Amino acid sequence: MTDFFRYKRQFMLPQIGTEGQRKLARASVAIVGLGALGSVSANLLVRAGIGRVRLIDRDFLELNNLQRQVLYDEEDVYQNLPKAIAAFNKLRKINSDIEIEAEAADINADTIDELLEGINLVIDGTDNFETRFLLNDFSLAKKIPWIYGGAVGMEGLTYVILPGEGPCLRCLFEEAPPAGEFRTCDIAGVLASAAHWVATFQAVEAMKILLERKGEVDRRLWKADLWKKEFKAIEVAKPGQKSCSGCERGEYPYLGRERGSRTVTLCGRNAVQIFQSHAAPVDFQNLARKLSLEGDVKYNEYLLKASISTYQITVFTNGRAIIQGTEDPAQAKTIYSKYIGG
Repeated sequence: MTDFFRYKRQFMLPQIGTEGQRKLARASVAIVGLGALGSVSANLLVRAGIGRVRLIDRDFLELNNLQRQVLYDEEDVYQNLPKAIAAFNKLRKINSDIEIEAEAADINADTIDELLEGINLVIDGTDNFETRFLLNDFSLAKKIPWIYGGAVGMEGLTYVILPGEGPCLRCLFEEAPPAGEFRTCDIAGVLASAAHWVATFQAVEAMKILLERKGEVDRRLWKADLWKKEFKAIEVAKPGQKSCSGCERGEYPYLGRERGSRTVTLCGRNAVQIFQSHAAPVDFQNLARKLSLEGDVKYNEYLLKASISTYQITVFTNGRAIIQGTEDPAQAKTIYSKYIGG
């Protein structure tokens, strides 16, 4: 650490102190997803002096990201930069004392071990439950804490998972919502302040864990409506109080590839097919109502077709989809997450 006293206003706090600041300098954090949540938490943790921060995101920047994603500007959009690279460029100018790594990659069952190798804690900045359940499986299997977060509309949710010491994400939700049923900010909109509140909570709780002050970690699920200024803390059932396939039985279906999506690039069609295993039937009427705000939609009892921007999206009753307009599986999964959810 070349300039320890840059953190003086922080280590003056009795909860941190100089030894606490040294602990932060030895810590490593991965931020998965660098949108509204991840860009804020990355900014806060890099400024706080976390010794190694790994930035992971499969997406690229668009102009409508700037309303809520604080690390980026119009020049980043015009350069068509991946979010991970744009975030890296900004953050290394903010703090050159620490190690910052950028991975413009899709995190999935095949890549998660490599992408999260050597990490002490994971912060969720993702936009879909498939990745969150994968992170939860990885966390339980590897005994690595992670902090869930989500924001849609005016509302935000956040929760800390400490493997073996309390409930996991599966204790909260049991299963990911069916395709088309999960609200996304691309369909429902999002208030930037709601996302920033969640990310700030995540950063504070992350620091408690890294400072080895786990007794002070808030173990409740927090829900907030920033517009109404309503805040609610919800007690979560502990392992043993109800059956949890993750905590109680050690089942990791997303890590073991029994659940989650698979992608296949369709040769000569400029399209990617996404398979959703064990997906509940899609409610085409509900999905059509949401997607009609974004483009042209038509459906029958067998499938739904939507033309959105430069993409043609076809969704089948079991959640399988064909995303036409790209041959990049990561980009196709991003489009699926944005508009179909689940």
